[in-house]
Amino acid sequence: MSSSHSSHSSHSGSNSNNSSQAASPGARLRQAWQQPPLCIPGVFAPLVARMAQRLGFRAVYLSGGALSAGYGVPDVGLLSVSEFADEIRRIAAATDLPLLADADTGFGETLNVERTVRLYESAGAAGLHLEDQQLPKRCGHLSGKTLIEPGQMEAKIRAAVAARRDPAFVIIARTDARGVTDLADALKRAERYVAAGADAIFPEALQSVEEFAAFARALPGVPLLANMTEFGKSPLLAAQQLAELGYAMVLYPLTAFRAAMRAAQETLGSLARLGHQRDSLPSMLTRAELYDLLDYTDYEARDRVYFSVSVTPPP
Repeated sequence: MSSSHSSHSSHSGSNSNNSSQAASPGARLRQAWQQPPLCIPGVFAPLVARMAQRLGFRAVYLSGGALSAGYGVPDVGLLSVSEFADEIRRIAAATDLPLLADADTGFGETLNVERTVRLYESAGAAGLHLEDQQLPKRCGHLSGKTLIEPGQMEAKIRAAVAARRDPAFVIIARTDARGVTDLADALKRAERYVAAGADAIFPEALQSVEEFAAFARALPGVPLLANMTEFGKSPLLAAQQLAELGYAMVLYPLTAFRAAMRAAQETLGSLARLGHQRDSLPSMLTRAELYDLLDYTDYEARDRVYFSVSVTPPP
């Protein structure tokens, strides 16, 4: 992460006077990846997006896996585009950072992809990624995936590009071919997807440093996204190493979600065993820290101002 940590960057879109707000979300995401590595953490709630902004991240991500898990279901394409768009809207309202969002397979064929792009863009996303899996889709690091034909994916990309109102809205093509066929097929597909209009390529589930390097060498000048999801098929490489290999963006889709779920499990387990939560207090945000993250005092101050203005009744 190239930007420095800060305890108070900006709190929400409505309160920030950041000059970068003049640019569209897509334009800001494109600008951010010009300074690699752009580390993009998955945020599973609007408040987590605000936390990421305060910690100095330059973009955030909505993961379909995290969103599905939050609903208590696996990442197999069960949620609808409306549920994704609703969450995008909530997250985008809580942060000034550009938000990249998972769009799975586009929720259908080309006309569905058009609608997906329009809904995501109007909800405030900076861009999305589409994958070349068939439904029912699977997590990119699990077995049992099947691929659509490259021509079908090219048609989806063309539909996505045509549907965006802002030409800077980012369309990333994800290929899952490495885990289904081989690296050569993944590269061929990536080349075709770029020719079809994709702004960047997301090669899923590469299995070694050598594969990451080979993929980048084969696509010079193409913005690439590396997925550093935990417990998957890819080695967990440092962001700077990935930047040196040629990757503009590094994704951490479930890192915070997994850590938060473990913390919840341990806290609830302790409560169940002990009948009190006193031992868990050191690992909690304090009331003051939570209120600070929520800008509680700003809300109170504005409320006081509104009520301090005297209103002269009409004659």
